[in-house]
Amino acid sequence: MKQLHHPDRKDIQLASVLYALSDPIRLYVASEIRKHGAQACNSFKVPIAKSTLTHHARTLREAGVIHTRVQGTQRILSLRTEDLDERFPGLLDSVLQAYERSEPGEGFGDSAEEQEE
Repeated sequence: MKQLHHPDRKDIQLASVLYALSDPIRLYVASEIRKHGAQACNSFKVPIAKSTLTHHARTLREAGVIHTRVQGTQRILSLRTEDLDERFPGLLDSVLQAYERSEPGEGFGDSAEEQEE
């Protein structure tokens, strides 16, 4: 089985983290992991193909934002909060809090009806 690359804490670069968090799908994935804990890739409700979600997960992993653990046929994603807080204190919280406070309808998992309830 192919080994997944995760950068060491000391190798996580600010520009890579900011780039990874600059996409709405990747922000949504990071936010969902923060709210609900580690999740399998197939648990995210996004309007994209599985292969595209895999690309986004890879971008987050290679930037050092998430850790991917293989469990059977699933990939379990978790945030590398401790590593990111050590490298860039408060960055992840700031970005995700701003995203979560953004306008309704910017998320991908909720329909407009669910958000109004």
